[in-house]
This record gives sequence, structure tokens and C-alpha cells, in this order.
Amino acid sequence: MENYLDINRKLWNAKVDSHLKSDFYFVDEFVNGRTSLNSIELELLGDIKNKEILHLQCHFGQDSISLSRMGAKVTGVDLSDKAIEAAKDLAQKCGTDTQFIISDVYELPNILDQKFDVVYTTYGTIGWLPDLEKWAKVVSNFLEPGGKLIFVEFHPIVWMFDNDFTFVKYSYFNEGVIVETNEGTYADRTADLADQEVNWNHPTSEVLTSLLNKNLQLQSFQEYNWSPYPCFQHIEETEKGKFQISKFGDKIPLVFSLVAEKK
Repeated sequence: MENYLDINRKLWNAKVDSHLKSDFYFVDEFVNGRTSLNSIELELLGDIKNKEILHLQCHFGQDSISLSRMGAKVTGVDLSDKAIEAAKDLAQKCGTDTQFIISDVYELPNILDQKFDVVYTTYGTIGWLPDLEKWAKVVSNFLEPGGKLIFVEFHPIVWMFDNDFTFVKYSYFNEGVIVETNEGTYADRTADLADQEVNWNHPTSEVLTSLLNKNLQLQSFQEYNWSPYPCFQHIEETEKGKFQISKFGDKIPLVFSLVAEKK
């Protein structure tokens, strides 16, 4: 779909106000010092003090600001102009020097001319991108030699099911565009939202092959049978900060993580 960027920009612009007010994003606590980073990404990041980090698809910047609070020099990027406006306001309230840019991932090399120690992107990002070869090329472009991609994402198995997890609705493999209209949002299911969205499923093989083809060497790959977010239907907290879909329990992966280094 040639106009998928316009459709998805409208979608994410519409989400911003509801997300800012939702318990999911705990904005008041965040301004007062609470981090938005979870145990999975914190373990992968390690000590990032004084490192240059590019955060792709940053929404309204909570992770970007959390990385800044850890001592990194962070640039956050997002398609949504309304989200970036909110991110700049949030950074000011938090007293960080986090930088933000409005851009589609694929367009970013035409806007930003800089190399980074880390490219960081997490949770619900690549499904909005049709071509992972182009994504991996962008990641490689912005990394210094020896720089690392830190990537955490929902597992592609999750996206095979209908929203109620009653049947397999979509192929595991990338067989083309998926166009849906869903009511509400993962952060507030009662929100008065019903915008069209355009996305793609990407199997694990597509993710890994795209990175390997762009001179990125895999250093770690992990799968998790829990999510740090209660963002699906029929989700329950099985341990503090760990959520599983009650119908499946610990039997399927919900999240994967990887680290890849530019050679």
C-alpha cells in the first residue's frame, strides 16, 4: 500500500492523547523518576554511560528519556509528529537533553548524518515496516563499526492469532499487507479510537537473515514465554512484571530479543 505511512501516522497521532493519560504509560510516575525500561532490555544494554544511542520508533519517548537518565546521549525517532511533540515536552519535564526527530525509519538516512554506538528498538516496531532488508540497511548505516543493535520484539507467533486468541487467522510468514480496524488501543481498550492500521508479519528467519545480509553478526538471541506488558486479550500476571496469555500459559513464546554487532 503506497499510502501506508499516511494511514499509520494518522493512527499513531490519534493514540497519543489516550496513551499519555493511560495507566499503561504511568506518565506522572515517569516524570518523577520511574524508568520505562524492562529487565530484558536492561540486561542487554549494560552500562551505556556516554554512549550515543539511536532509538528507532520511539513513540513519545519514554525509553529514549530513560536511556538518557542512564547517562547515554540519545536521539529518538518516530513517524508521528504528535508523538514527537509530546516526547519533547516530556523530556523538558524530566530535565533530559534527549533529542527527537520526526521521520519514517526508511527516510531517516536522508535526514540524519551521524553514527551511533547503539541502535535500540523494542516492542511492536517491525510490524509497521513492509521491508526488513531496508530496515536492516538503515540499522547498519547508523552503527559505528563494533556498534550494536539492541532489539526486543513481540514474537511473530503471537501475530498469527485473532485478537481473542481463538484461532490462527494469519500466516506466520510474510505473505503481504494486513489491513485492520481495531477499536480502542492496547493501552486503553475503552478509548474512543477506531482507525485503520497497516502492518506486516515477519517470521524470525526474515528478521535474522535481513541483519546477517547487512554485515550484522548475531551475538545473542533469546525467546521468552512472557511479556512485560499486559497488552493482549486474556493476559494475566503470573509473576511480578511478567504476563502470559491465560489460554496458552507458558507454552508459547511472547517476546524475543537479540543483539547484533556491526562488523
